[in-house]
Amino acid sequence: MLIISREKKPKGGGQSPQFKMRIDPALKEQLDAVAAEEGVSLASWLKELAREALRKKKIEPKG
Repeated sequence: MLIISREKKPKGGGQSPQFKMRIDPALKEQLDAVAAEEGVSLASWLKELAREALRKKKIEPKG
């Protein structure tokens, strides 16, 4: 099961809104391991993965 939600307004001093996602614990464990191997947080790793996917579609990522 995958549930994704996004807050409409950022909380606090101009920070980005949170992006919440539910994933299977076994998948999260795998993702955590890969991110750790690359020396980044899971959030940073996922953001870069999303940017790469946009570039493949010839869309320049914002932010």
